[in-house]
Amino acid sequence: MPLSSLSEFQLLSVLAQEMNMRKASERLFVSQPALSQRLQTIEKEWGTKLFIRSQKGLSLTPAGEHVIQFVNEVLLKQEKVWETIHSLQAGVSGTLKIAAASIVGQNWLPQVLKKFIDTYPQAKISLLTGWSSDILKCLYDDQVHIGIIRGTPDWKGVKIHLFNDPLYLVDREITKPEQVLETDRPFIQFKSDSNYYQEIQDWWMRNFKTSPKRTIVVDQIETCKQMTFNGIGYSILPAITLNNTEKNLFKIPLVDQNNDPLKRDTWLLGYESAFQLKQVQAFVDLIKEHTDESLV
Repeated sequence: MPLSSLSEFQLLSVLAQEMNMRKASERLFVSQPALSQRLQTIEKEWGTKLFIRSQKGLSLTPAGEHVIQFVNEVLLKQEKVWETIHSLQAGVSGTLKIAAASIVGQNWLPQVLKKFIDTYPQAKISLLTGWSSDILKCLYDDQVHIGIIRGTPDWKGVKIHLFNDPLYLVDREITKPEQVLETDRPFIQFKSDSNYYQEIQDWWMRNFKTSPKRTIVVDQIETCKQMTFNGIGYSILPAITLNNTEKNLFKIPLVDQNNDPLKRDTWLLGYESAFQLKQVQAFVDLIKEHTDESLV
């Protein structure tokens, strides 16, 4: 396939993503009239209209939907070929595509990525963050090389345990778990799609046999953390979100029915084929070094 065709495919892919001529022209660094002219030429080559233009923007025709699906498949295959070529060359280069749980992306991953960039300056990084279900979808859809999730994953590919961190009851006033039954201040809860929320619910009912007097439910753990740090209420937070810089905070370790620390696991996942890429293997090796150093 000639390179000019790949350039046209990139143009069509961007148009399908933006569904707006102005936004697409800005991303492609061309003028709107030039983009419109190129689109007309491409549609003439395909022998049919691919987009319908209106005041609201663009919409795909039935034929356009089929063409865009084909275009995206070709572009994905092209990217994989480039990755293979880069992996055959000396040194570590190419793009490392990672999807990570937001809490990991905010609190643990930046240090590792800094080491990776310093060690392999020729490599590039693409990072997506979200809930663990989002990470698994990115892996299933082949959008990323590796995923980093929290909890215990149901994954048939390569699965590497990175670390676990204990859970704490965190507050400015409470010094013992049983004091939550006496306070009128709210229990600030982080509710996600993972089993984290359910683990907290199970721990609470096992210990107190009754619901909290007041609750505030948020969908971001960073929001939960900041509300707790500012004295609005108390919460249960994993150690990954905490460090020794917090002042005037009590951190009470949570334990299970066997009096063992309650912990959250963090895993690295991927398909076997991804680990054959030099940038992926280099990243995994660096993570292992970083984890070993953290344990010293």
